[in-house]
Amino acid sequence: MRYIFTLALLGINLVLAHSQILDPVKWSFDYQQTGEGEFELIYIATIDPHWAVYSQYLENDDGPVRTSFEYDPGDHFELVGKNQESGEKHEGYDPLFDMNVIKYKKKATFKQKVKVSDLSKPITGYLTFMTCDDTRCLPPTEVDYS
Repeated sequence: MRYIFTLALLGINLVLAHSQILDPVKWSFDYQQTGEGEFELIYIATIDPHWAVYSQYLENDDGPVRTSFEYDPGDHFELVGKNQESGEKHEGYDPLFDMNVIKYKKKATFKQKVKVSDLSKPITGYLTFMTCDDTRCLPPTEVDYS
């Protein structure tokens, strides 16, 4: 009987531990046609309270992992200009990294303009981001998009 009780407690602990996996940033993807064969790819990060994601445009690589976008090769599209970012921007000294950083809280929107020559082929790739709260950071995460 004691053995069964111990196994039951172990099972409950495993379920509780699994339910505590942190996932403070949710990503969604959209696009908007801006002209003939021209589109704006839109990447939206919805960020839980007290958490932040980092800009693509940090001053150096000695701190947090910057948000980045990688596109799978294809001759059916061409990137136009730099990826733009907006949202609740916080810029300044971050004691976790002992440096100045640019980060976004609550919601961050990233937009990339593209010219598309073949609309039947998708634009695919992945983004990499890192998220931190005031006391800890989660490992960099990759998210596929299409």
